[in-house]
Amino acid sequence: MQGGPPPSDVSAGVGLAGLLGLFAWILFCRTFPMISQWLGFDGPHQVLSGPHAALTAMLFTSVPMIVWSLLVDKTHRRASTGIDWGLKRPVADILDISIVKIAGLWATWAGLAALYALCRWYWNGSYLFAMDVLKTAAIPLFVLSVPYVIWLDRFMVEPRDHAWHFGAMLIGREPYDAYEVKKHWRAWIIKGFFGAFMISILPGGFQQVVEADLPAMMGDPVQIGMVLIALLFLIDVQIGTVGYLVTLRPLDSHIRSGNPFVAGWLAALICYPPFVWGVIGNGDVLSYEHNVAGWSHWFGGHPVLLWAWAGLLVFLTAIYAWATVAFGIRFSNLTYRGVLTNGPYRFTRHPAYLSKNLFWWCSVMPFLVTNGSMTDAVRNTFFLLCVNAIYFWRAKTEEAHLLGEDAKYREYHTWMEQHGTITARIGKLTRAIRRRPVVAVAEPAE
Repeated sequence: MQGGPPPSDVSAGVGLAGLLGLFAWILFCRTFPMISQWLGFDGPHQVLSGPHAALTAMLFTSVPMIVWSLLVDKTHRRASTGIDWGLKRPVADILDISIVKIAGLWATWAGLAALYALCRWYWNGSYLFAMDVLKTAAIPLFVLSVPYVIWLDRFMVEPRDHAWHFGAMLIGREPYDAYEVKKHWRAWIIKGFFGAFMISILPGGFQQVVEADLPAMMGDPVQIGMVLIALLFLIDVQIGTVGYLVTLRPLDSHIRSGNPFVAGWLAALICYPPFVWGVIGNGDVLSYEHNVAGWSHWFGGHPVLLWAWAGLLVFLTAIYAWATVAFGIRFSNLTYRGVLTNGPYRFTRHPAYLSKNLFWWCSVMPFLVTNGSMTDAVRNTFFLLCVNAIYFWRAKTEEAHLLGEDAKYREYHTWMEQHGTITARIGKLTRAIRRRPVVAVAEPAE
């Protein structure tokens, strides 16, 4: 363990393959006018920047990652998949199990559809696109789930997984494990909640990147910085969305468990719509952007500072995107899907949270306000510190979940405390502060 952290369950090549596929599609969409003219297509020749092009980008991102996982990493051969390809049970032997499991899956999807229908925020704004996508995908998913489940159950070491236990509970014909039912619903609530959110934000960033007029931006550090940041966020969203949706055992990307701690769910959900609208950012509870103007305003007229600060913000966003790319096909909140120890996770256990929170401080500059009000400056600073504390809370609940699930993560956690470039230094500083002796101050006699 002295030489390095334990081996990662995710290779660096998975995310890089998806990144190359995404870049190829973005390039195609940006150059489509030239391609269409060269091919002699009729009609107006415009870049492909619509929501369906953004959705298609997921295909170009996911397929290379799937191919890499199967052909290079050979994830389908890992024991952690729960699959033994040598079993090859006859269909008749597992059909009853598969029927129960399919019943559980179908009931789960129906329940999620009911929740989408009841919750008003899913029928406004960008969520309308997500609902259209999910409605279109519903029938193919229901149909394809039948051959997929039957095929996979022939090779599963234990086909009675958490989906089966939920189906058994519904049918009432066989005994079931309530704990497995809870695991099932935790996983699907995570997929349902975050999957819809991620799909909803696909089009905006994709359109901004594809339509960016790069020649017009040359020489402007603010515009160059913003389009690069938009590209990096697009990478994060595209690969992250694939991670939420492609949770398949043959890829070893299935959700092994959802976070069992209520605190973990509270800390995560408060950072996402609809909860974030009233809490963080421009909400009324923890708003840290009252009367702020941001970095481009305060450094305006100072080209060197603008270029330097734009570079800093791009760097922080690149760390954030790298943290998602490193997950490859396994990215998602509140889940255990294996242990990641390479990429930026070799330097700190939470590179995304660290870079994101530093980005907010550097881009918003909450302590500088346009109205000169010390009250607004103090409030903004205090509430951004509260947001930082929420992310620290999230990090600790995630660590508690993983520490309880995997000995490899416990080994990684210990290694990082001693050798992690950032984590070890923060831990050393924290321990030094805790050990600092209290100096007694003599008080005057009465």
